[in-house]
Amino acid sequence: MNPFPFIRYSATTILVIALGVISMAGDSAKSVSPDAALARLREGNQRFVAGTLSVRSSPNEHRAELAKGQHPFAIVVACADSRLSPEIIFDQGLGDLFVIRNAGNLLDDHVIGSIEYAVEHLHAELIVVLGHSQCGAVTAAVAGGEAPGHLKSIMASLESSVAMAKKKPGDTVENAVRINAKLSAAALAQTAPILAEAAKAGTIKVVAARYDLATGQVEFLR
Repeated sequence: MNPFPFIRYSATTILVIALGVISMAGDSAKSVSPDAALARLREGNQRFVAGTLSVRSSPNEHRAELAKGQHPFAIVVACADSRLSPEIIFDQGLGDLFVIRNAGNLLDDHVIGSIEYAVEHLHAELIVVLGHSQCGAVTAAVAGGEAPGHLKSIMASLESSVAMAKKKPGDTVENAVRINAKLSAAALAQTAPILAEAAKAGTIKVVAARYDLATGQVEFLR
């Protein structure tokens, strides 16, 4: 017997309700085109590099407004490295970016599902896959050897990028960082049904980028 008969919502029902509320909040916000979103990130990074960050305090009114719903203008898939924080290096505030981070800025079903949610329900139109110089995950994958525990899954996901990087002249780690970001960006643009359809229609743009730990500069890769 259910001791709380008035509570009849399943986890799925609650999620659907939550998505609907957030989606409606997002619908009320003005959309930012992919090119405008990219320009906004470029400008923010230029301020970060120059040391002229904008003042982005979060007064009570702003937090209260964000509590009603979110409408980030860009999605950033970034490495979990503590020296790389997308909100800071792009000089953005609360609610501006939908950020997903893991070692090596890798893709899996959870990451892709999160991106699809941000595209479908929050209407973000730009996706950036952000690698960085001296990436520890990539360095370990290039070095090879046996990885303990769940680190094996990270190394396995980087195998293709490392194999391609070893065939190119120059620094293998640096090449692999760039290739990894590019491969992930290309894969997202072709991921059916949500992202592939949006990319084909031109309603989203997916780009790869590389952050330099020494200079703070973000390079958008072609």
